[in-house]
Amino acid sequence: MAVIQVQRTPLSLAERTYLPQVMGAMWTTLKHLLGPADTMEYHEQRPAIPPGYRGVPTLVRDPNGREKCVSCQLCEFVCPPKAIRITPGSVPEGAGVDHVEKAPQAFDIDMLRCIYCGLCEEVCPEEAIFLLQQYSMSGYSRAEMVNHKDRLYELGGTLPDRHFKWGVKKAAEERASGHH
Repeated sequence: MAVIQVQRTPLSLAERTYLPQVMGAMWTTLKHLLGPADTMEYHEQRPAIPPGYRGVPTLVRDPNGREKCVSCQLCEFVCPPKAIRITPGSVPEGAGVDHVEKAPQAFDIDMLRCIYCGLCEEVCPEEAIFLLQQYSMSGYSRAEMVNHKDRLYELGGTLPDRHFKWGVKKAAEERASGHH
């Protein structure tokens, strides 16, 4: 194996004193000091959110105001940091959802653990979890950063189904609209 020795050129006097580098840094500082400001006044001005952004996960209701979540717990199982905790409960008789066996008794998302990966939204068969276009959440304590079921529905609101994953839902919609 051959060893190659690289010959370095000697530094000039200016390079040895670092004056060109110091003057360059001062010139950059002066340009930013005297030029227009590139700062946004945050909360009044916000940067544009790119398409496909994965924000804060929330729960949504169907257009009739019913819970979409059926406590399948797929989101809880797929969550890498285990930020989602679901306690399944039963659906009360006469709730108008005959094909649903369970509903969440408790649904908690710990936003301090959430890594905003979006896997919960992707795996949800009922489209009950939706990611908001929000990138800032704050609180004064750890307990405030755990979103409980009522808070998740408050944040999420009501959204229409983008597509029907269960034939029962599709048949019910067709009956409601009068198409057979």
